[in-house]
Amino acid sequence: MIGEHPYVKWAIRVIESKIKEGKDIEPDPKITPADLFQKRAGAFVTLHTIDGDLRGCIGTFLPTTADLAHEIAQNAIAAALEDPRFEPVSADELDKIVVSVDVLSTPEEIRSESELDPKKYGIIVESGWRRGLLLPDLEGVDTVDEQIRIAMAKAGIRKYDKIYRFTVQRYH
Repeated sequence: MIGEHPYVKWAIRVIESKIKEGKDIEPDPKITPADLFQKRAGAFVTLHTIDGDLRGCIGTFLPTTADLAHEIAQNAIAAALEDPRFEPVSADELDKIVVSVDVLSTPEEIRSESELDPKKYGIIVESGWRRGLLLPDLEGVDTVDEQIRIAMAKAGIRKYDKIYRFTVQRYH
């Protein structure tokens, strides 16, 4: 698996341990970046093939665990093994997967689509209990209309009641 940032290296260790040994590993303060224990945030873990094809992407837009170390671990395993769009990642694929980690800001409701920028902000569209989320700065998503259309399709809605924006810190 490929990734240089310490957050990404943590995600890779978690995935490799689960796939190669069948073990969930706990963050170790001696080798896991210390700041991961001091933050809570939503996080997405995205897997791509070396050729750039999406291979898995799972995340949370609000924190669901005690700290960012556990949030990344939970979503790394889910991206590798539980994304319903893909077969689980196999041990043979591990050296051909590129990993990134996105840490999300707290979503803020906006009043107008003019407050959006698909390169800067991710969005969450909401209608009743349905939500669709799209991360920012995705290849091929260049307009606000396209970003909203994709997020609504993911939610299975034709119109949104509320829309939120958030920023990400993306690590490779």
